[in-house]
Amino acid sequence: MSNLATVHPIKPLQEAREQKVAQLEDGFLRLANELLDATMSSGLPETELCILMAVWRKTYGYSKKMDWISNEQLQDMIGKHLTHCSTAKNNLVRKKVLLQEGRKVGMNTNISEWETKNNGFCKTLAKPAKKTLAEAANRPSQKLLTTKDNIQKTKENTPIPPEGDREGEQAKPEKRKAERIDFESYLMAYNDEVGEKLPHAISANDQRRRRLKKLIPQLKTPNVAGFRSYVRAFVCQAKPFYFGDNNTGWSADLDFLLRDSTLTGVREGKFADHKDPA
Repeated sequence: MSNLATVHPIKPLQEAREQKVAQLEDGFLRLANELLDATMSSGLPETELCILMAVWRKTYGYSKKMDWISNEQLQDMIGKHLTHCSTAKNNLVRKKVLLQEGRKVGMNTNISEWETKNNGFCKTLAKPAKKTLAEAANRPSQKLLTTKDNIQKTKENTPIPPEGDREGEQAKPEKRKAERIDFESYLMAYNDEVGEKLPHAISANDQRRRRLKKLIPQLKTPNVAGFRSYVRAFVCQAKPFYFGDNNTGWSADLDFLLRDSTLTGVREGKFADHKDPA
């Protein structure tokens, strides 16, 4: 008879995990309740919220109103690429949530100046929009029924021109109505395609309306879908420089994409990061 050995499975050793518990004794920062409430209802994107809290940590955490915080520091703090950090910080300055003096940034405690999604124009438009929709819903609708009697009365009341007046009468050409452009749809398409990579467009001012009217006929598909494809192509082609990864912190925006030269550059692939063959 052969000897059989019994093999017992060996359980892997479980590494001990150090538990981290937040304690006030390890440090804390003072923050006004109104500032926190305004931030919660601001509608800021995730990256901008992370940058905002990082600024709190570096300023209020050290009893400072402003401080110079490099993009590398922000990258280490929130775990996102420094290009996205730079773009988000510039967006917060543009929305007047952060103040900038030279290389230093700090919180704008005057909440009424913020131009965020809910604290700014969207919140002020909510009440009148709601009132207008309610009035339209409550307005009695007039039902028009086409019946045989109505058709006969219409025919009887229609005056017939004399036969002599028809001679020499020329048919007037119908005026072609200009198609109405929904500028807000183009802004929404731009904001959807750029995401958090570029500053969002808020208003369709007169200058942007004029540029859109000029740009739309030049698109391969002259409508919102064609404009969306154009913006998507730019985002895919453009180098990090156009997303704020530069010494000045400049980044492309809607006005840059409304230029004729930008559209031509996208078609010719001038914004792509071409690498020399090895």
